[in-house]
Amino acid sequence: MDATARAGWDALVADPARALVALDYDGVLAPIVEDPSRAVPAAGAIEVLRRLAERVGTLAVVTGRPAAQVVELGGLDTIPGLVVEGQYGAERWTAGELTTPAEMPGVTAARAALPGALAAAGADPEVWVEDKRLALVVHARRAADPDAELGRLDPAVRRVAEKHGLEPHPGKMVVELRPPGFDKGGVLRRLAEAARPSAVLFAGDDLGDIPAFAAAEALRAAGTPGLTVASASPEAAAVAERADVAVDGPAGVVELLVTLVDQLSDQRSPKVGPYPP
Repeated sequence: MDATARAGWDALVADPARALVALDYDGVLAPIVEDPSRAVPAAGAIEVLRRLAERVGTLAVVTGRPAAQVVELGGLDTIPGLVVEGQYGAERWTAGELTTPAEMPGVTAARAALPGALAAAGADPEVWVEDKRLALVVHARRAADPDAELGRLDPAVRRVAEKHGLEPHPGKMVVELRPPGFDKGGVLRRLAEAARPSAVLFAGDDLGDIPAFAAAEALRAAGTPGLTVASASPEAAAVAERADVAVDGPAGVVELLVTLVDQLSDQRSPKVGPYPP
């Protein structure tokens, strides 16, 4: 952790009641699994989030998944005051209330066109499409060579996206088609505008989290201390390279958050831990 990132950590510890802590779900709070419906939080994740919720000004989960799906899957409704920004900020869940827009016409049309386009391109039978209502995700994790398969299907997927006014966004063994104007950087900026935080921490694991890293860096350049954390994995090495701190997957994220909340609980005598180094 360099001096700038350390200053972000110290600012979080010094004034947690005005801090903003935002975290991705898949790959950060929950391990990546082949079946997304089985992605439950890592051991200790919910417990440390409950502790954080008592201390920090704003605690948010920022995810590409539908907000209600993540709340139910992760049991996030047990965390008081938590904000869940779903589908890259198109949806918002807080205090049991979900705000979500109407389905966008481009997604409706692409939903009908995408299976045929994949079949015509000779997609591996293990490739499948996740329908998130506001976006569509082509999953290749089950294919024999996921990266090669996505590369081969890329022209067909891009044609569908372009025809229907959507943007293709690559991720870990997936490509997502979603309407323009939604990304995690915009979400983090909006959360910061509302909270006027004393410090910001954002943790992510995939290419879709890099815009939020950039937003945190811009906030830092404008005078709000903060740091970015990568839940590192071989599938997205660029994310770890971009972050201030890299930890070993969701278990490492939990360890970092436990260290943080322990220091918040006893700022005069912080417990010894691996963060900051």
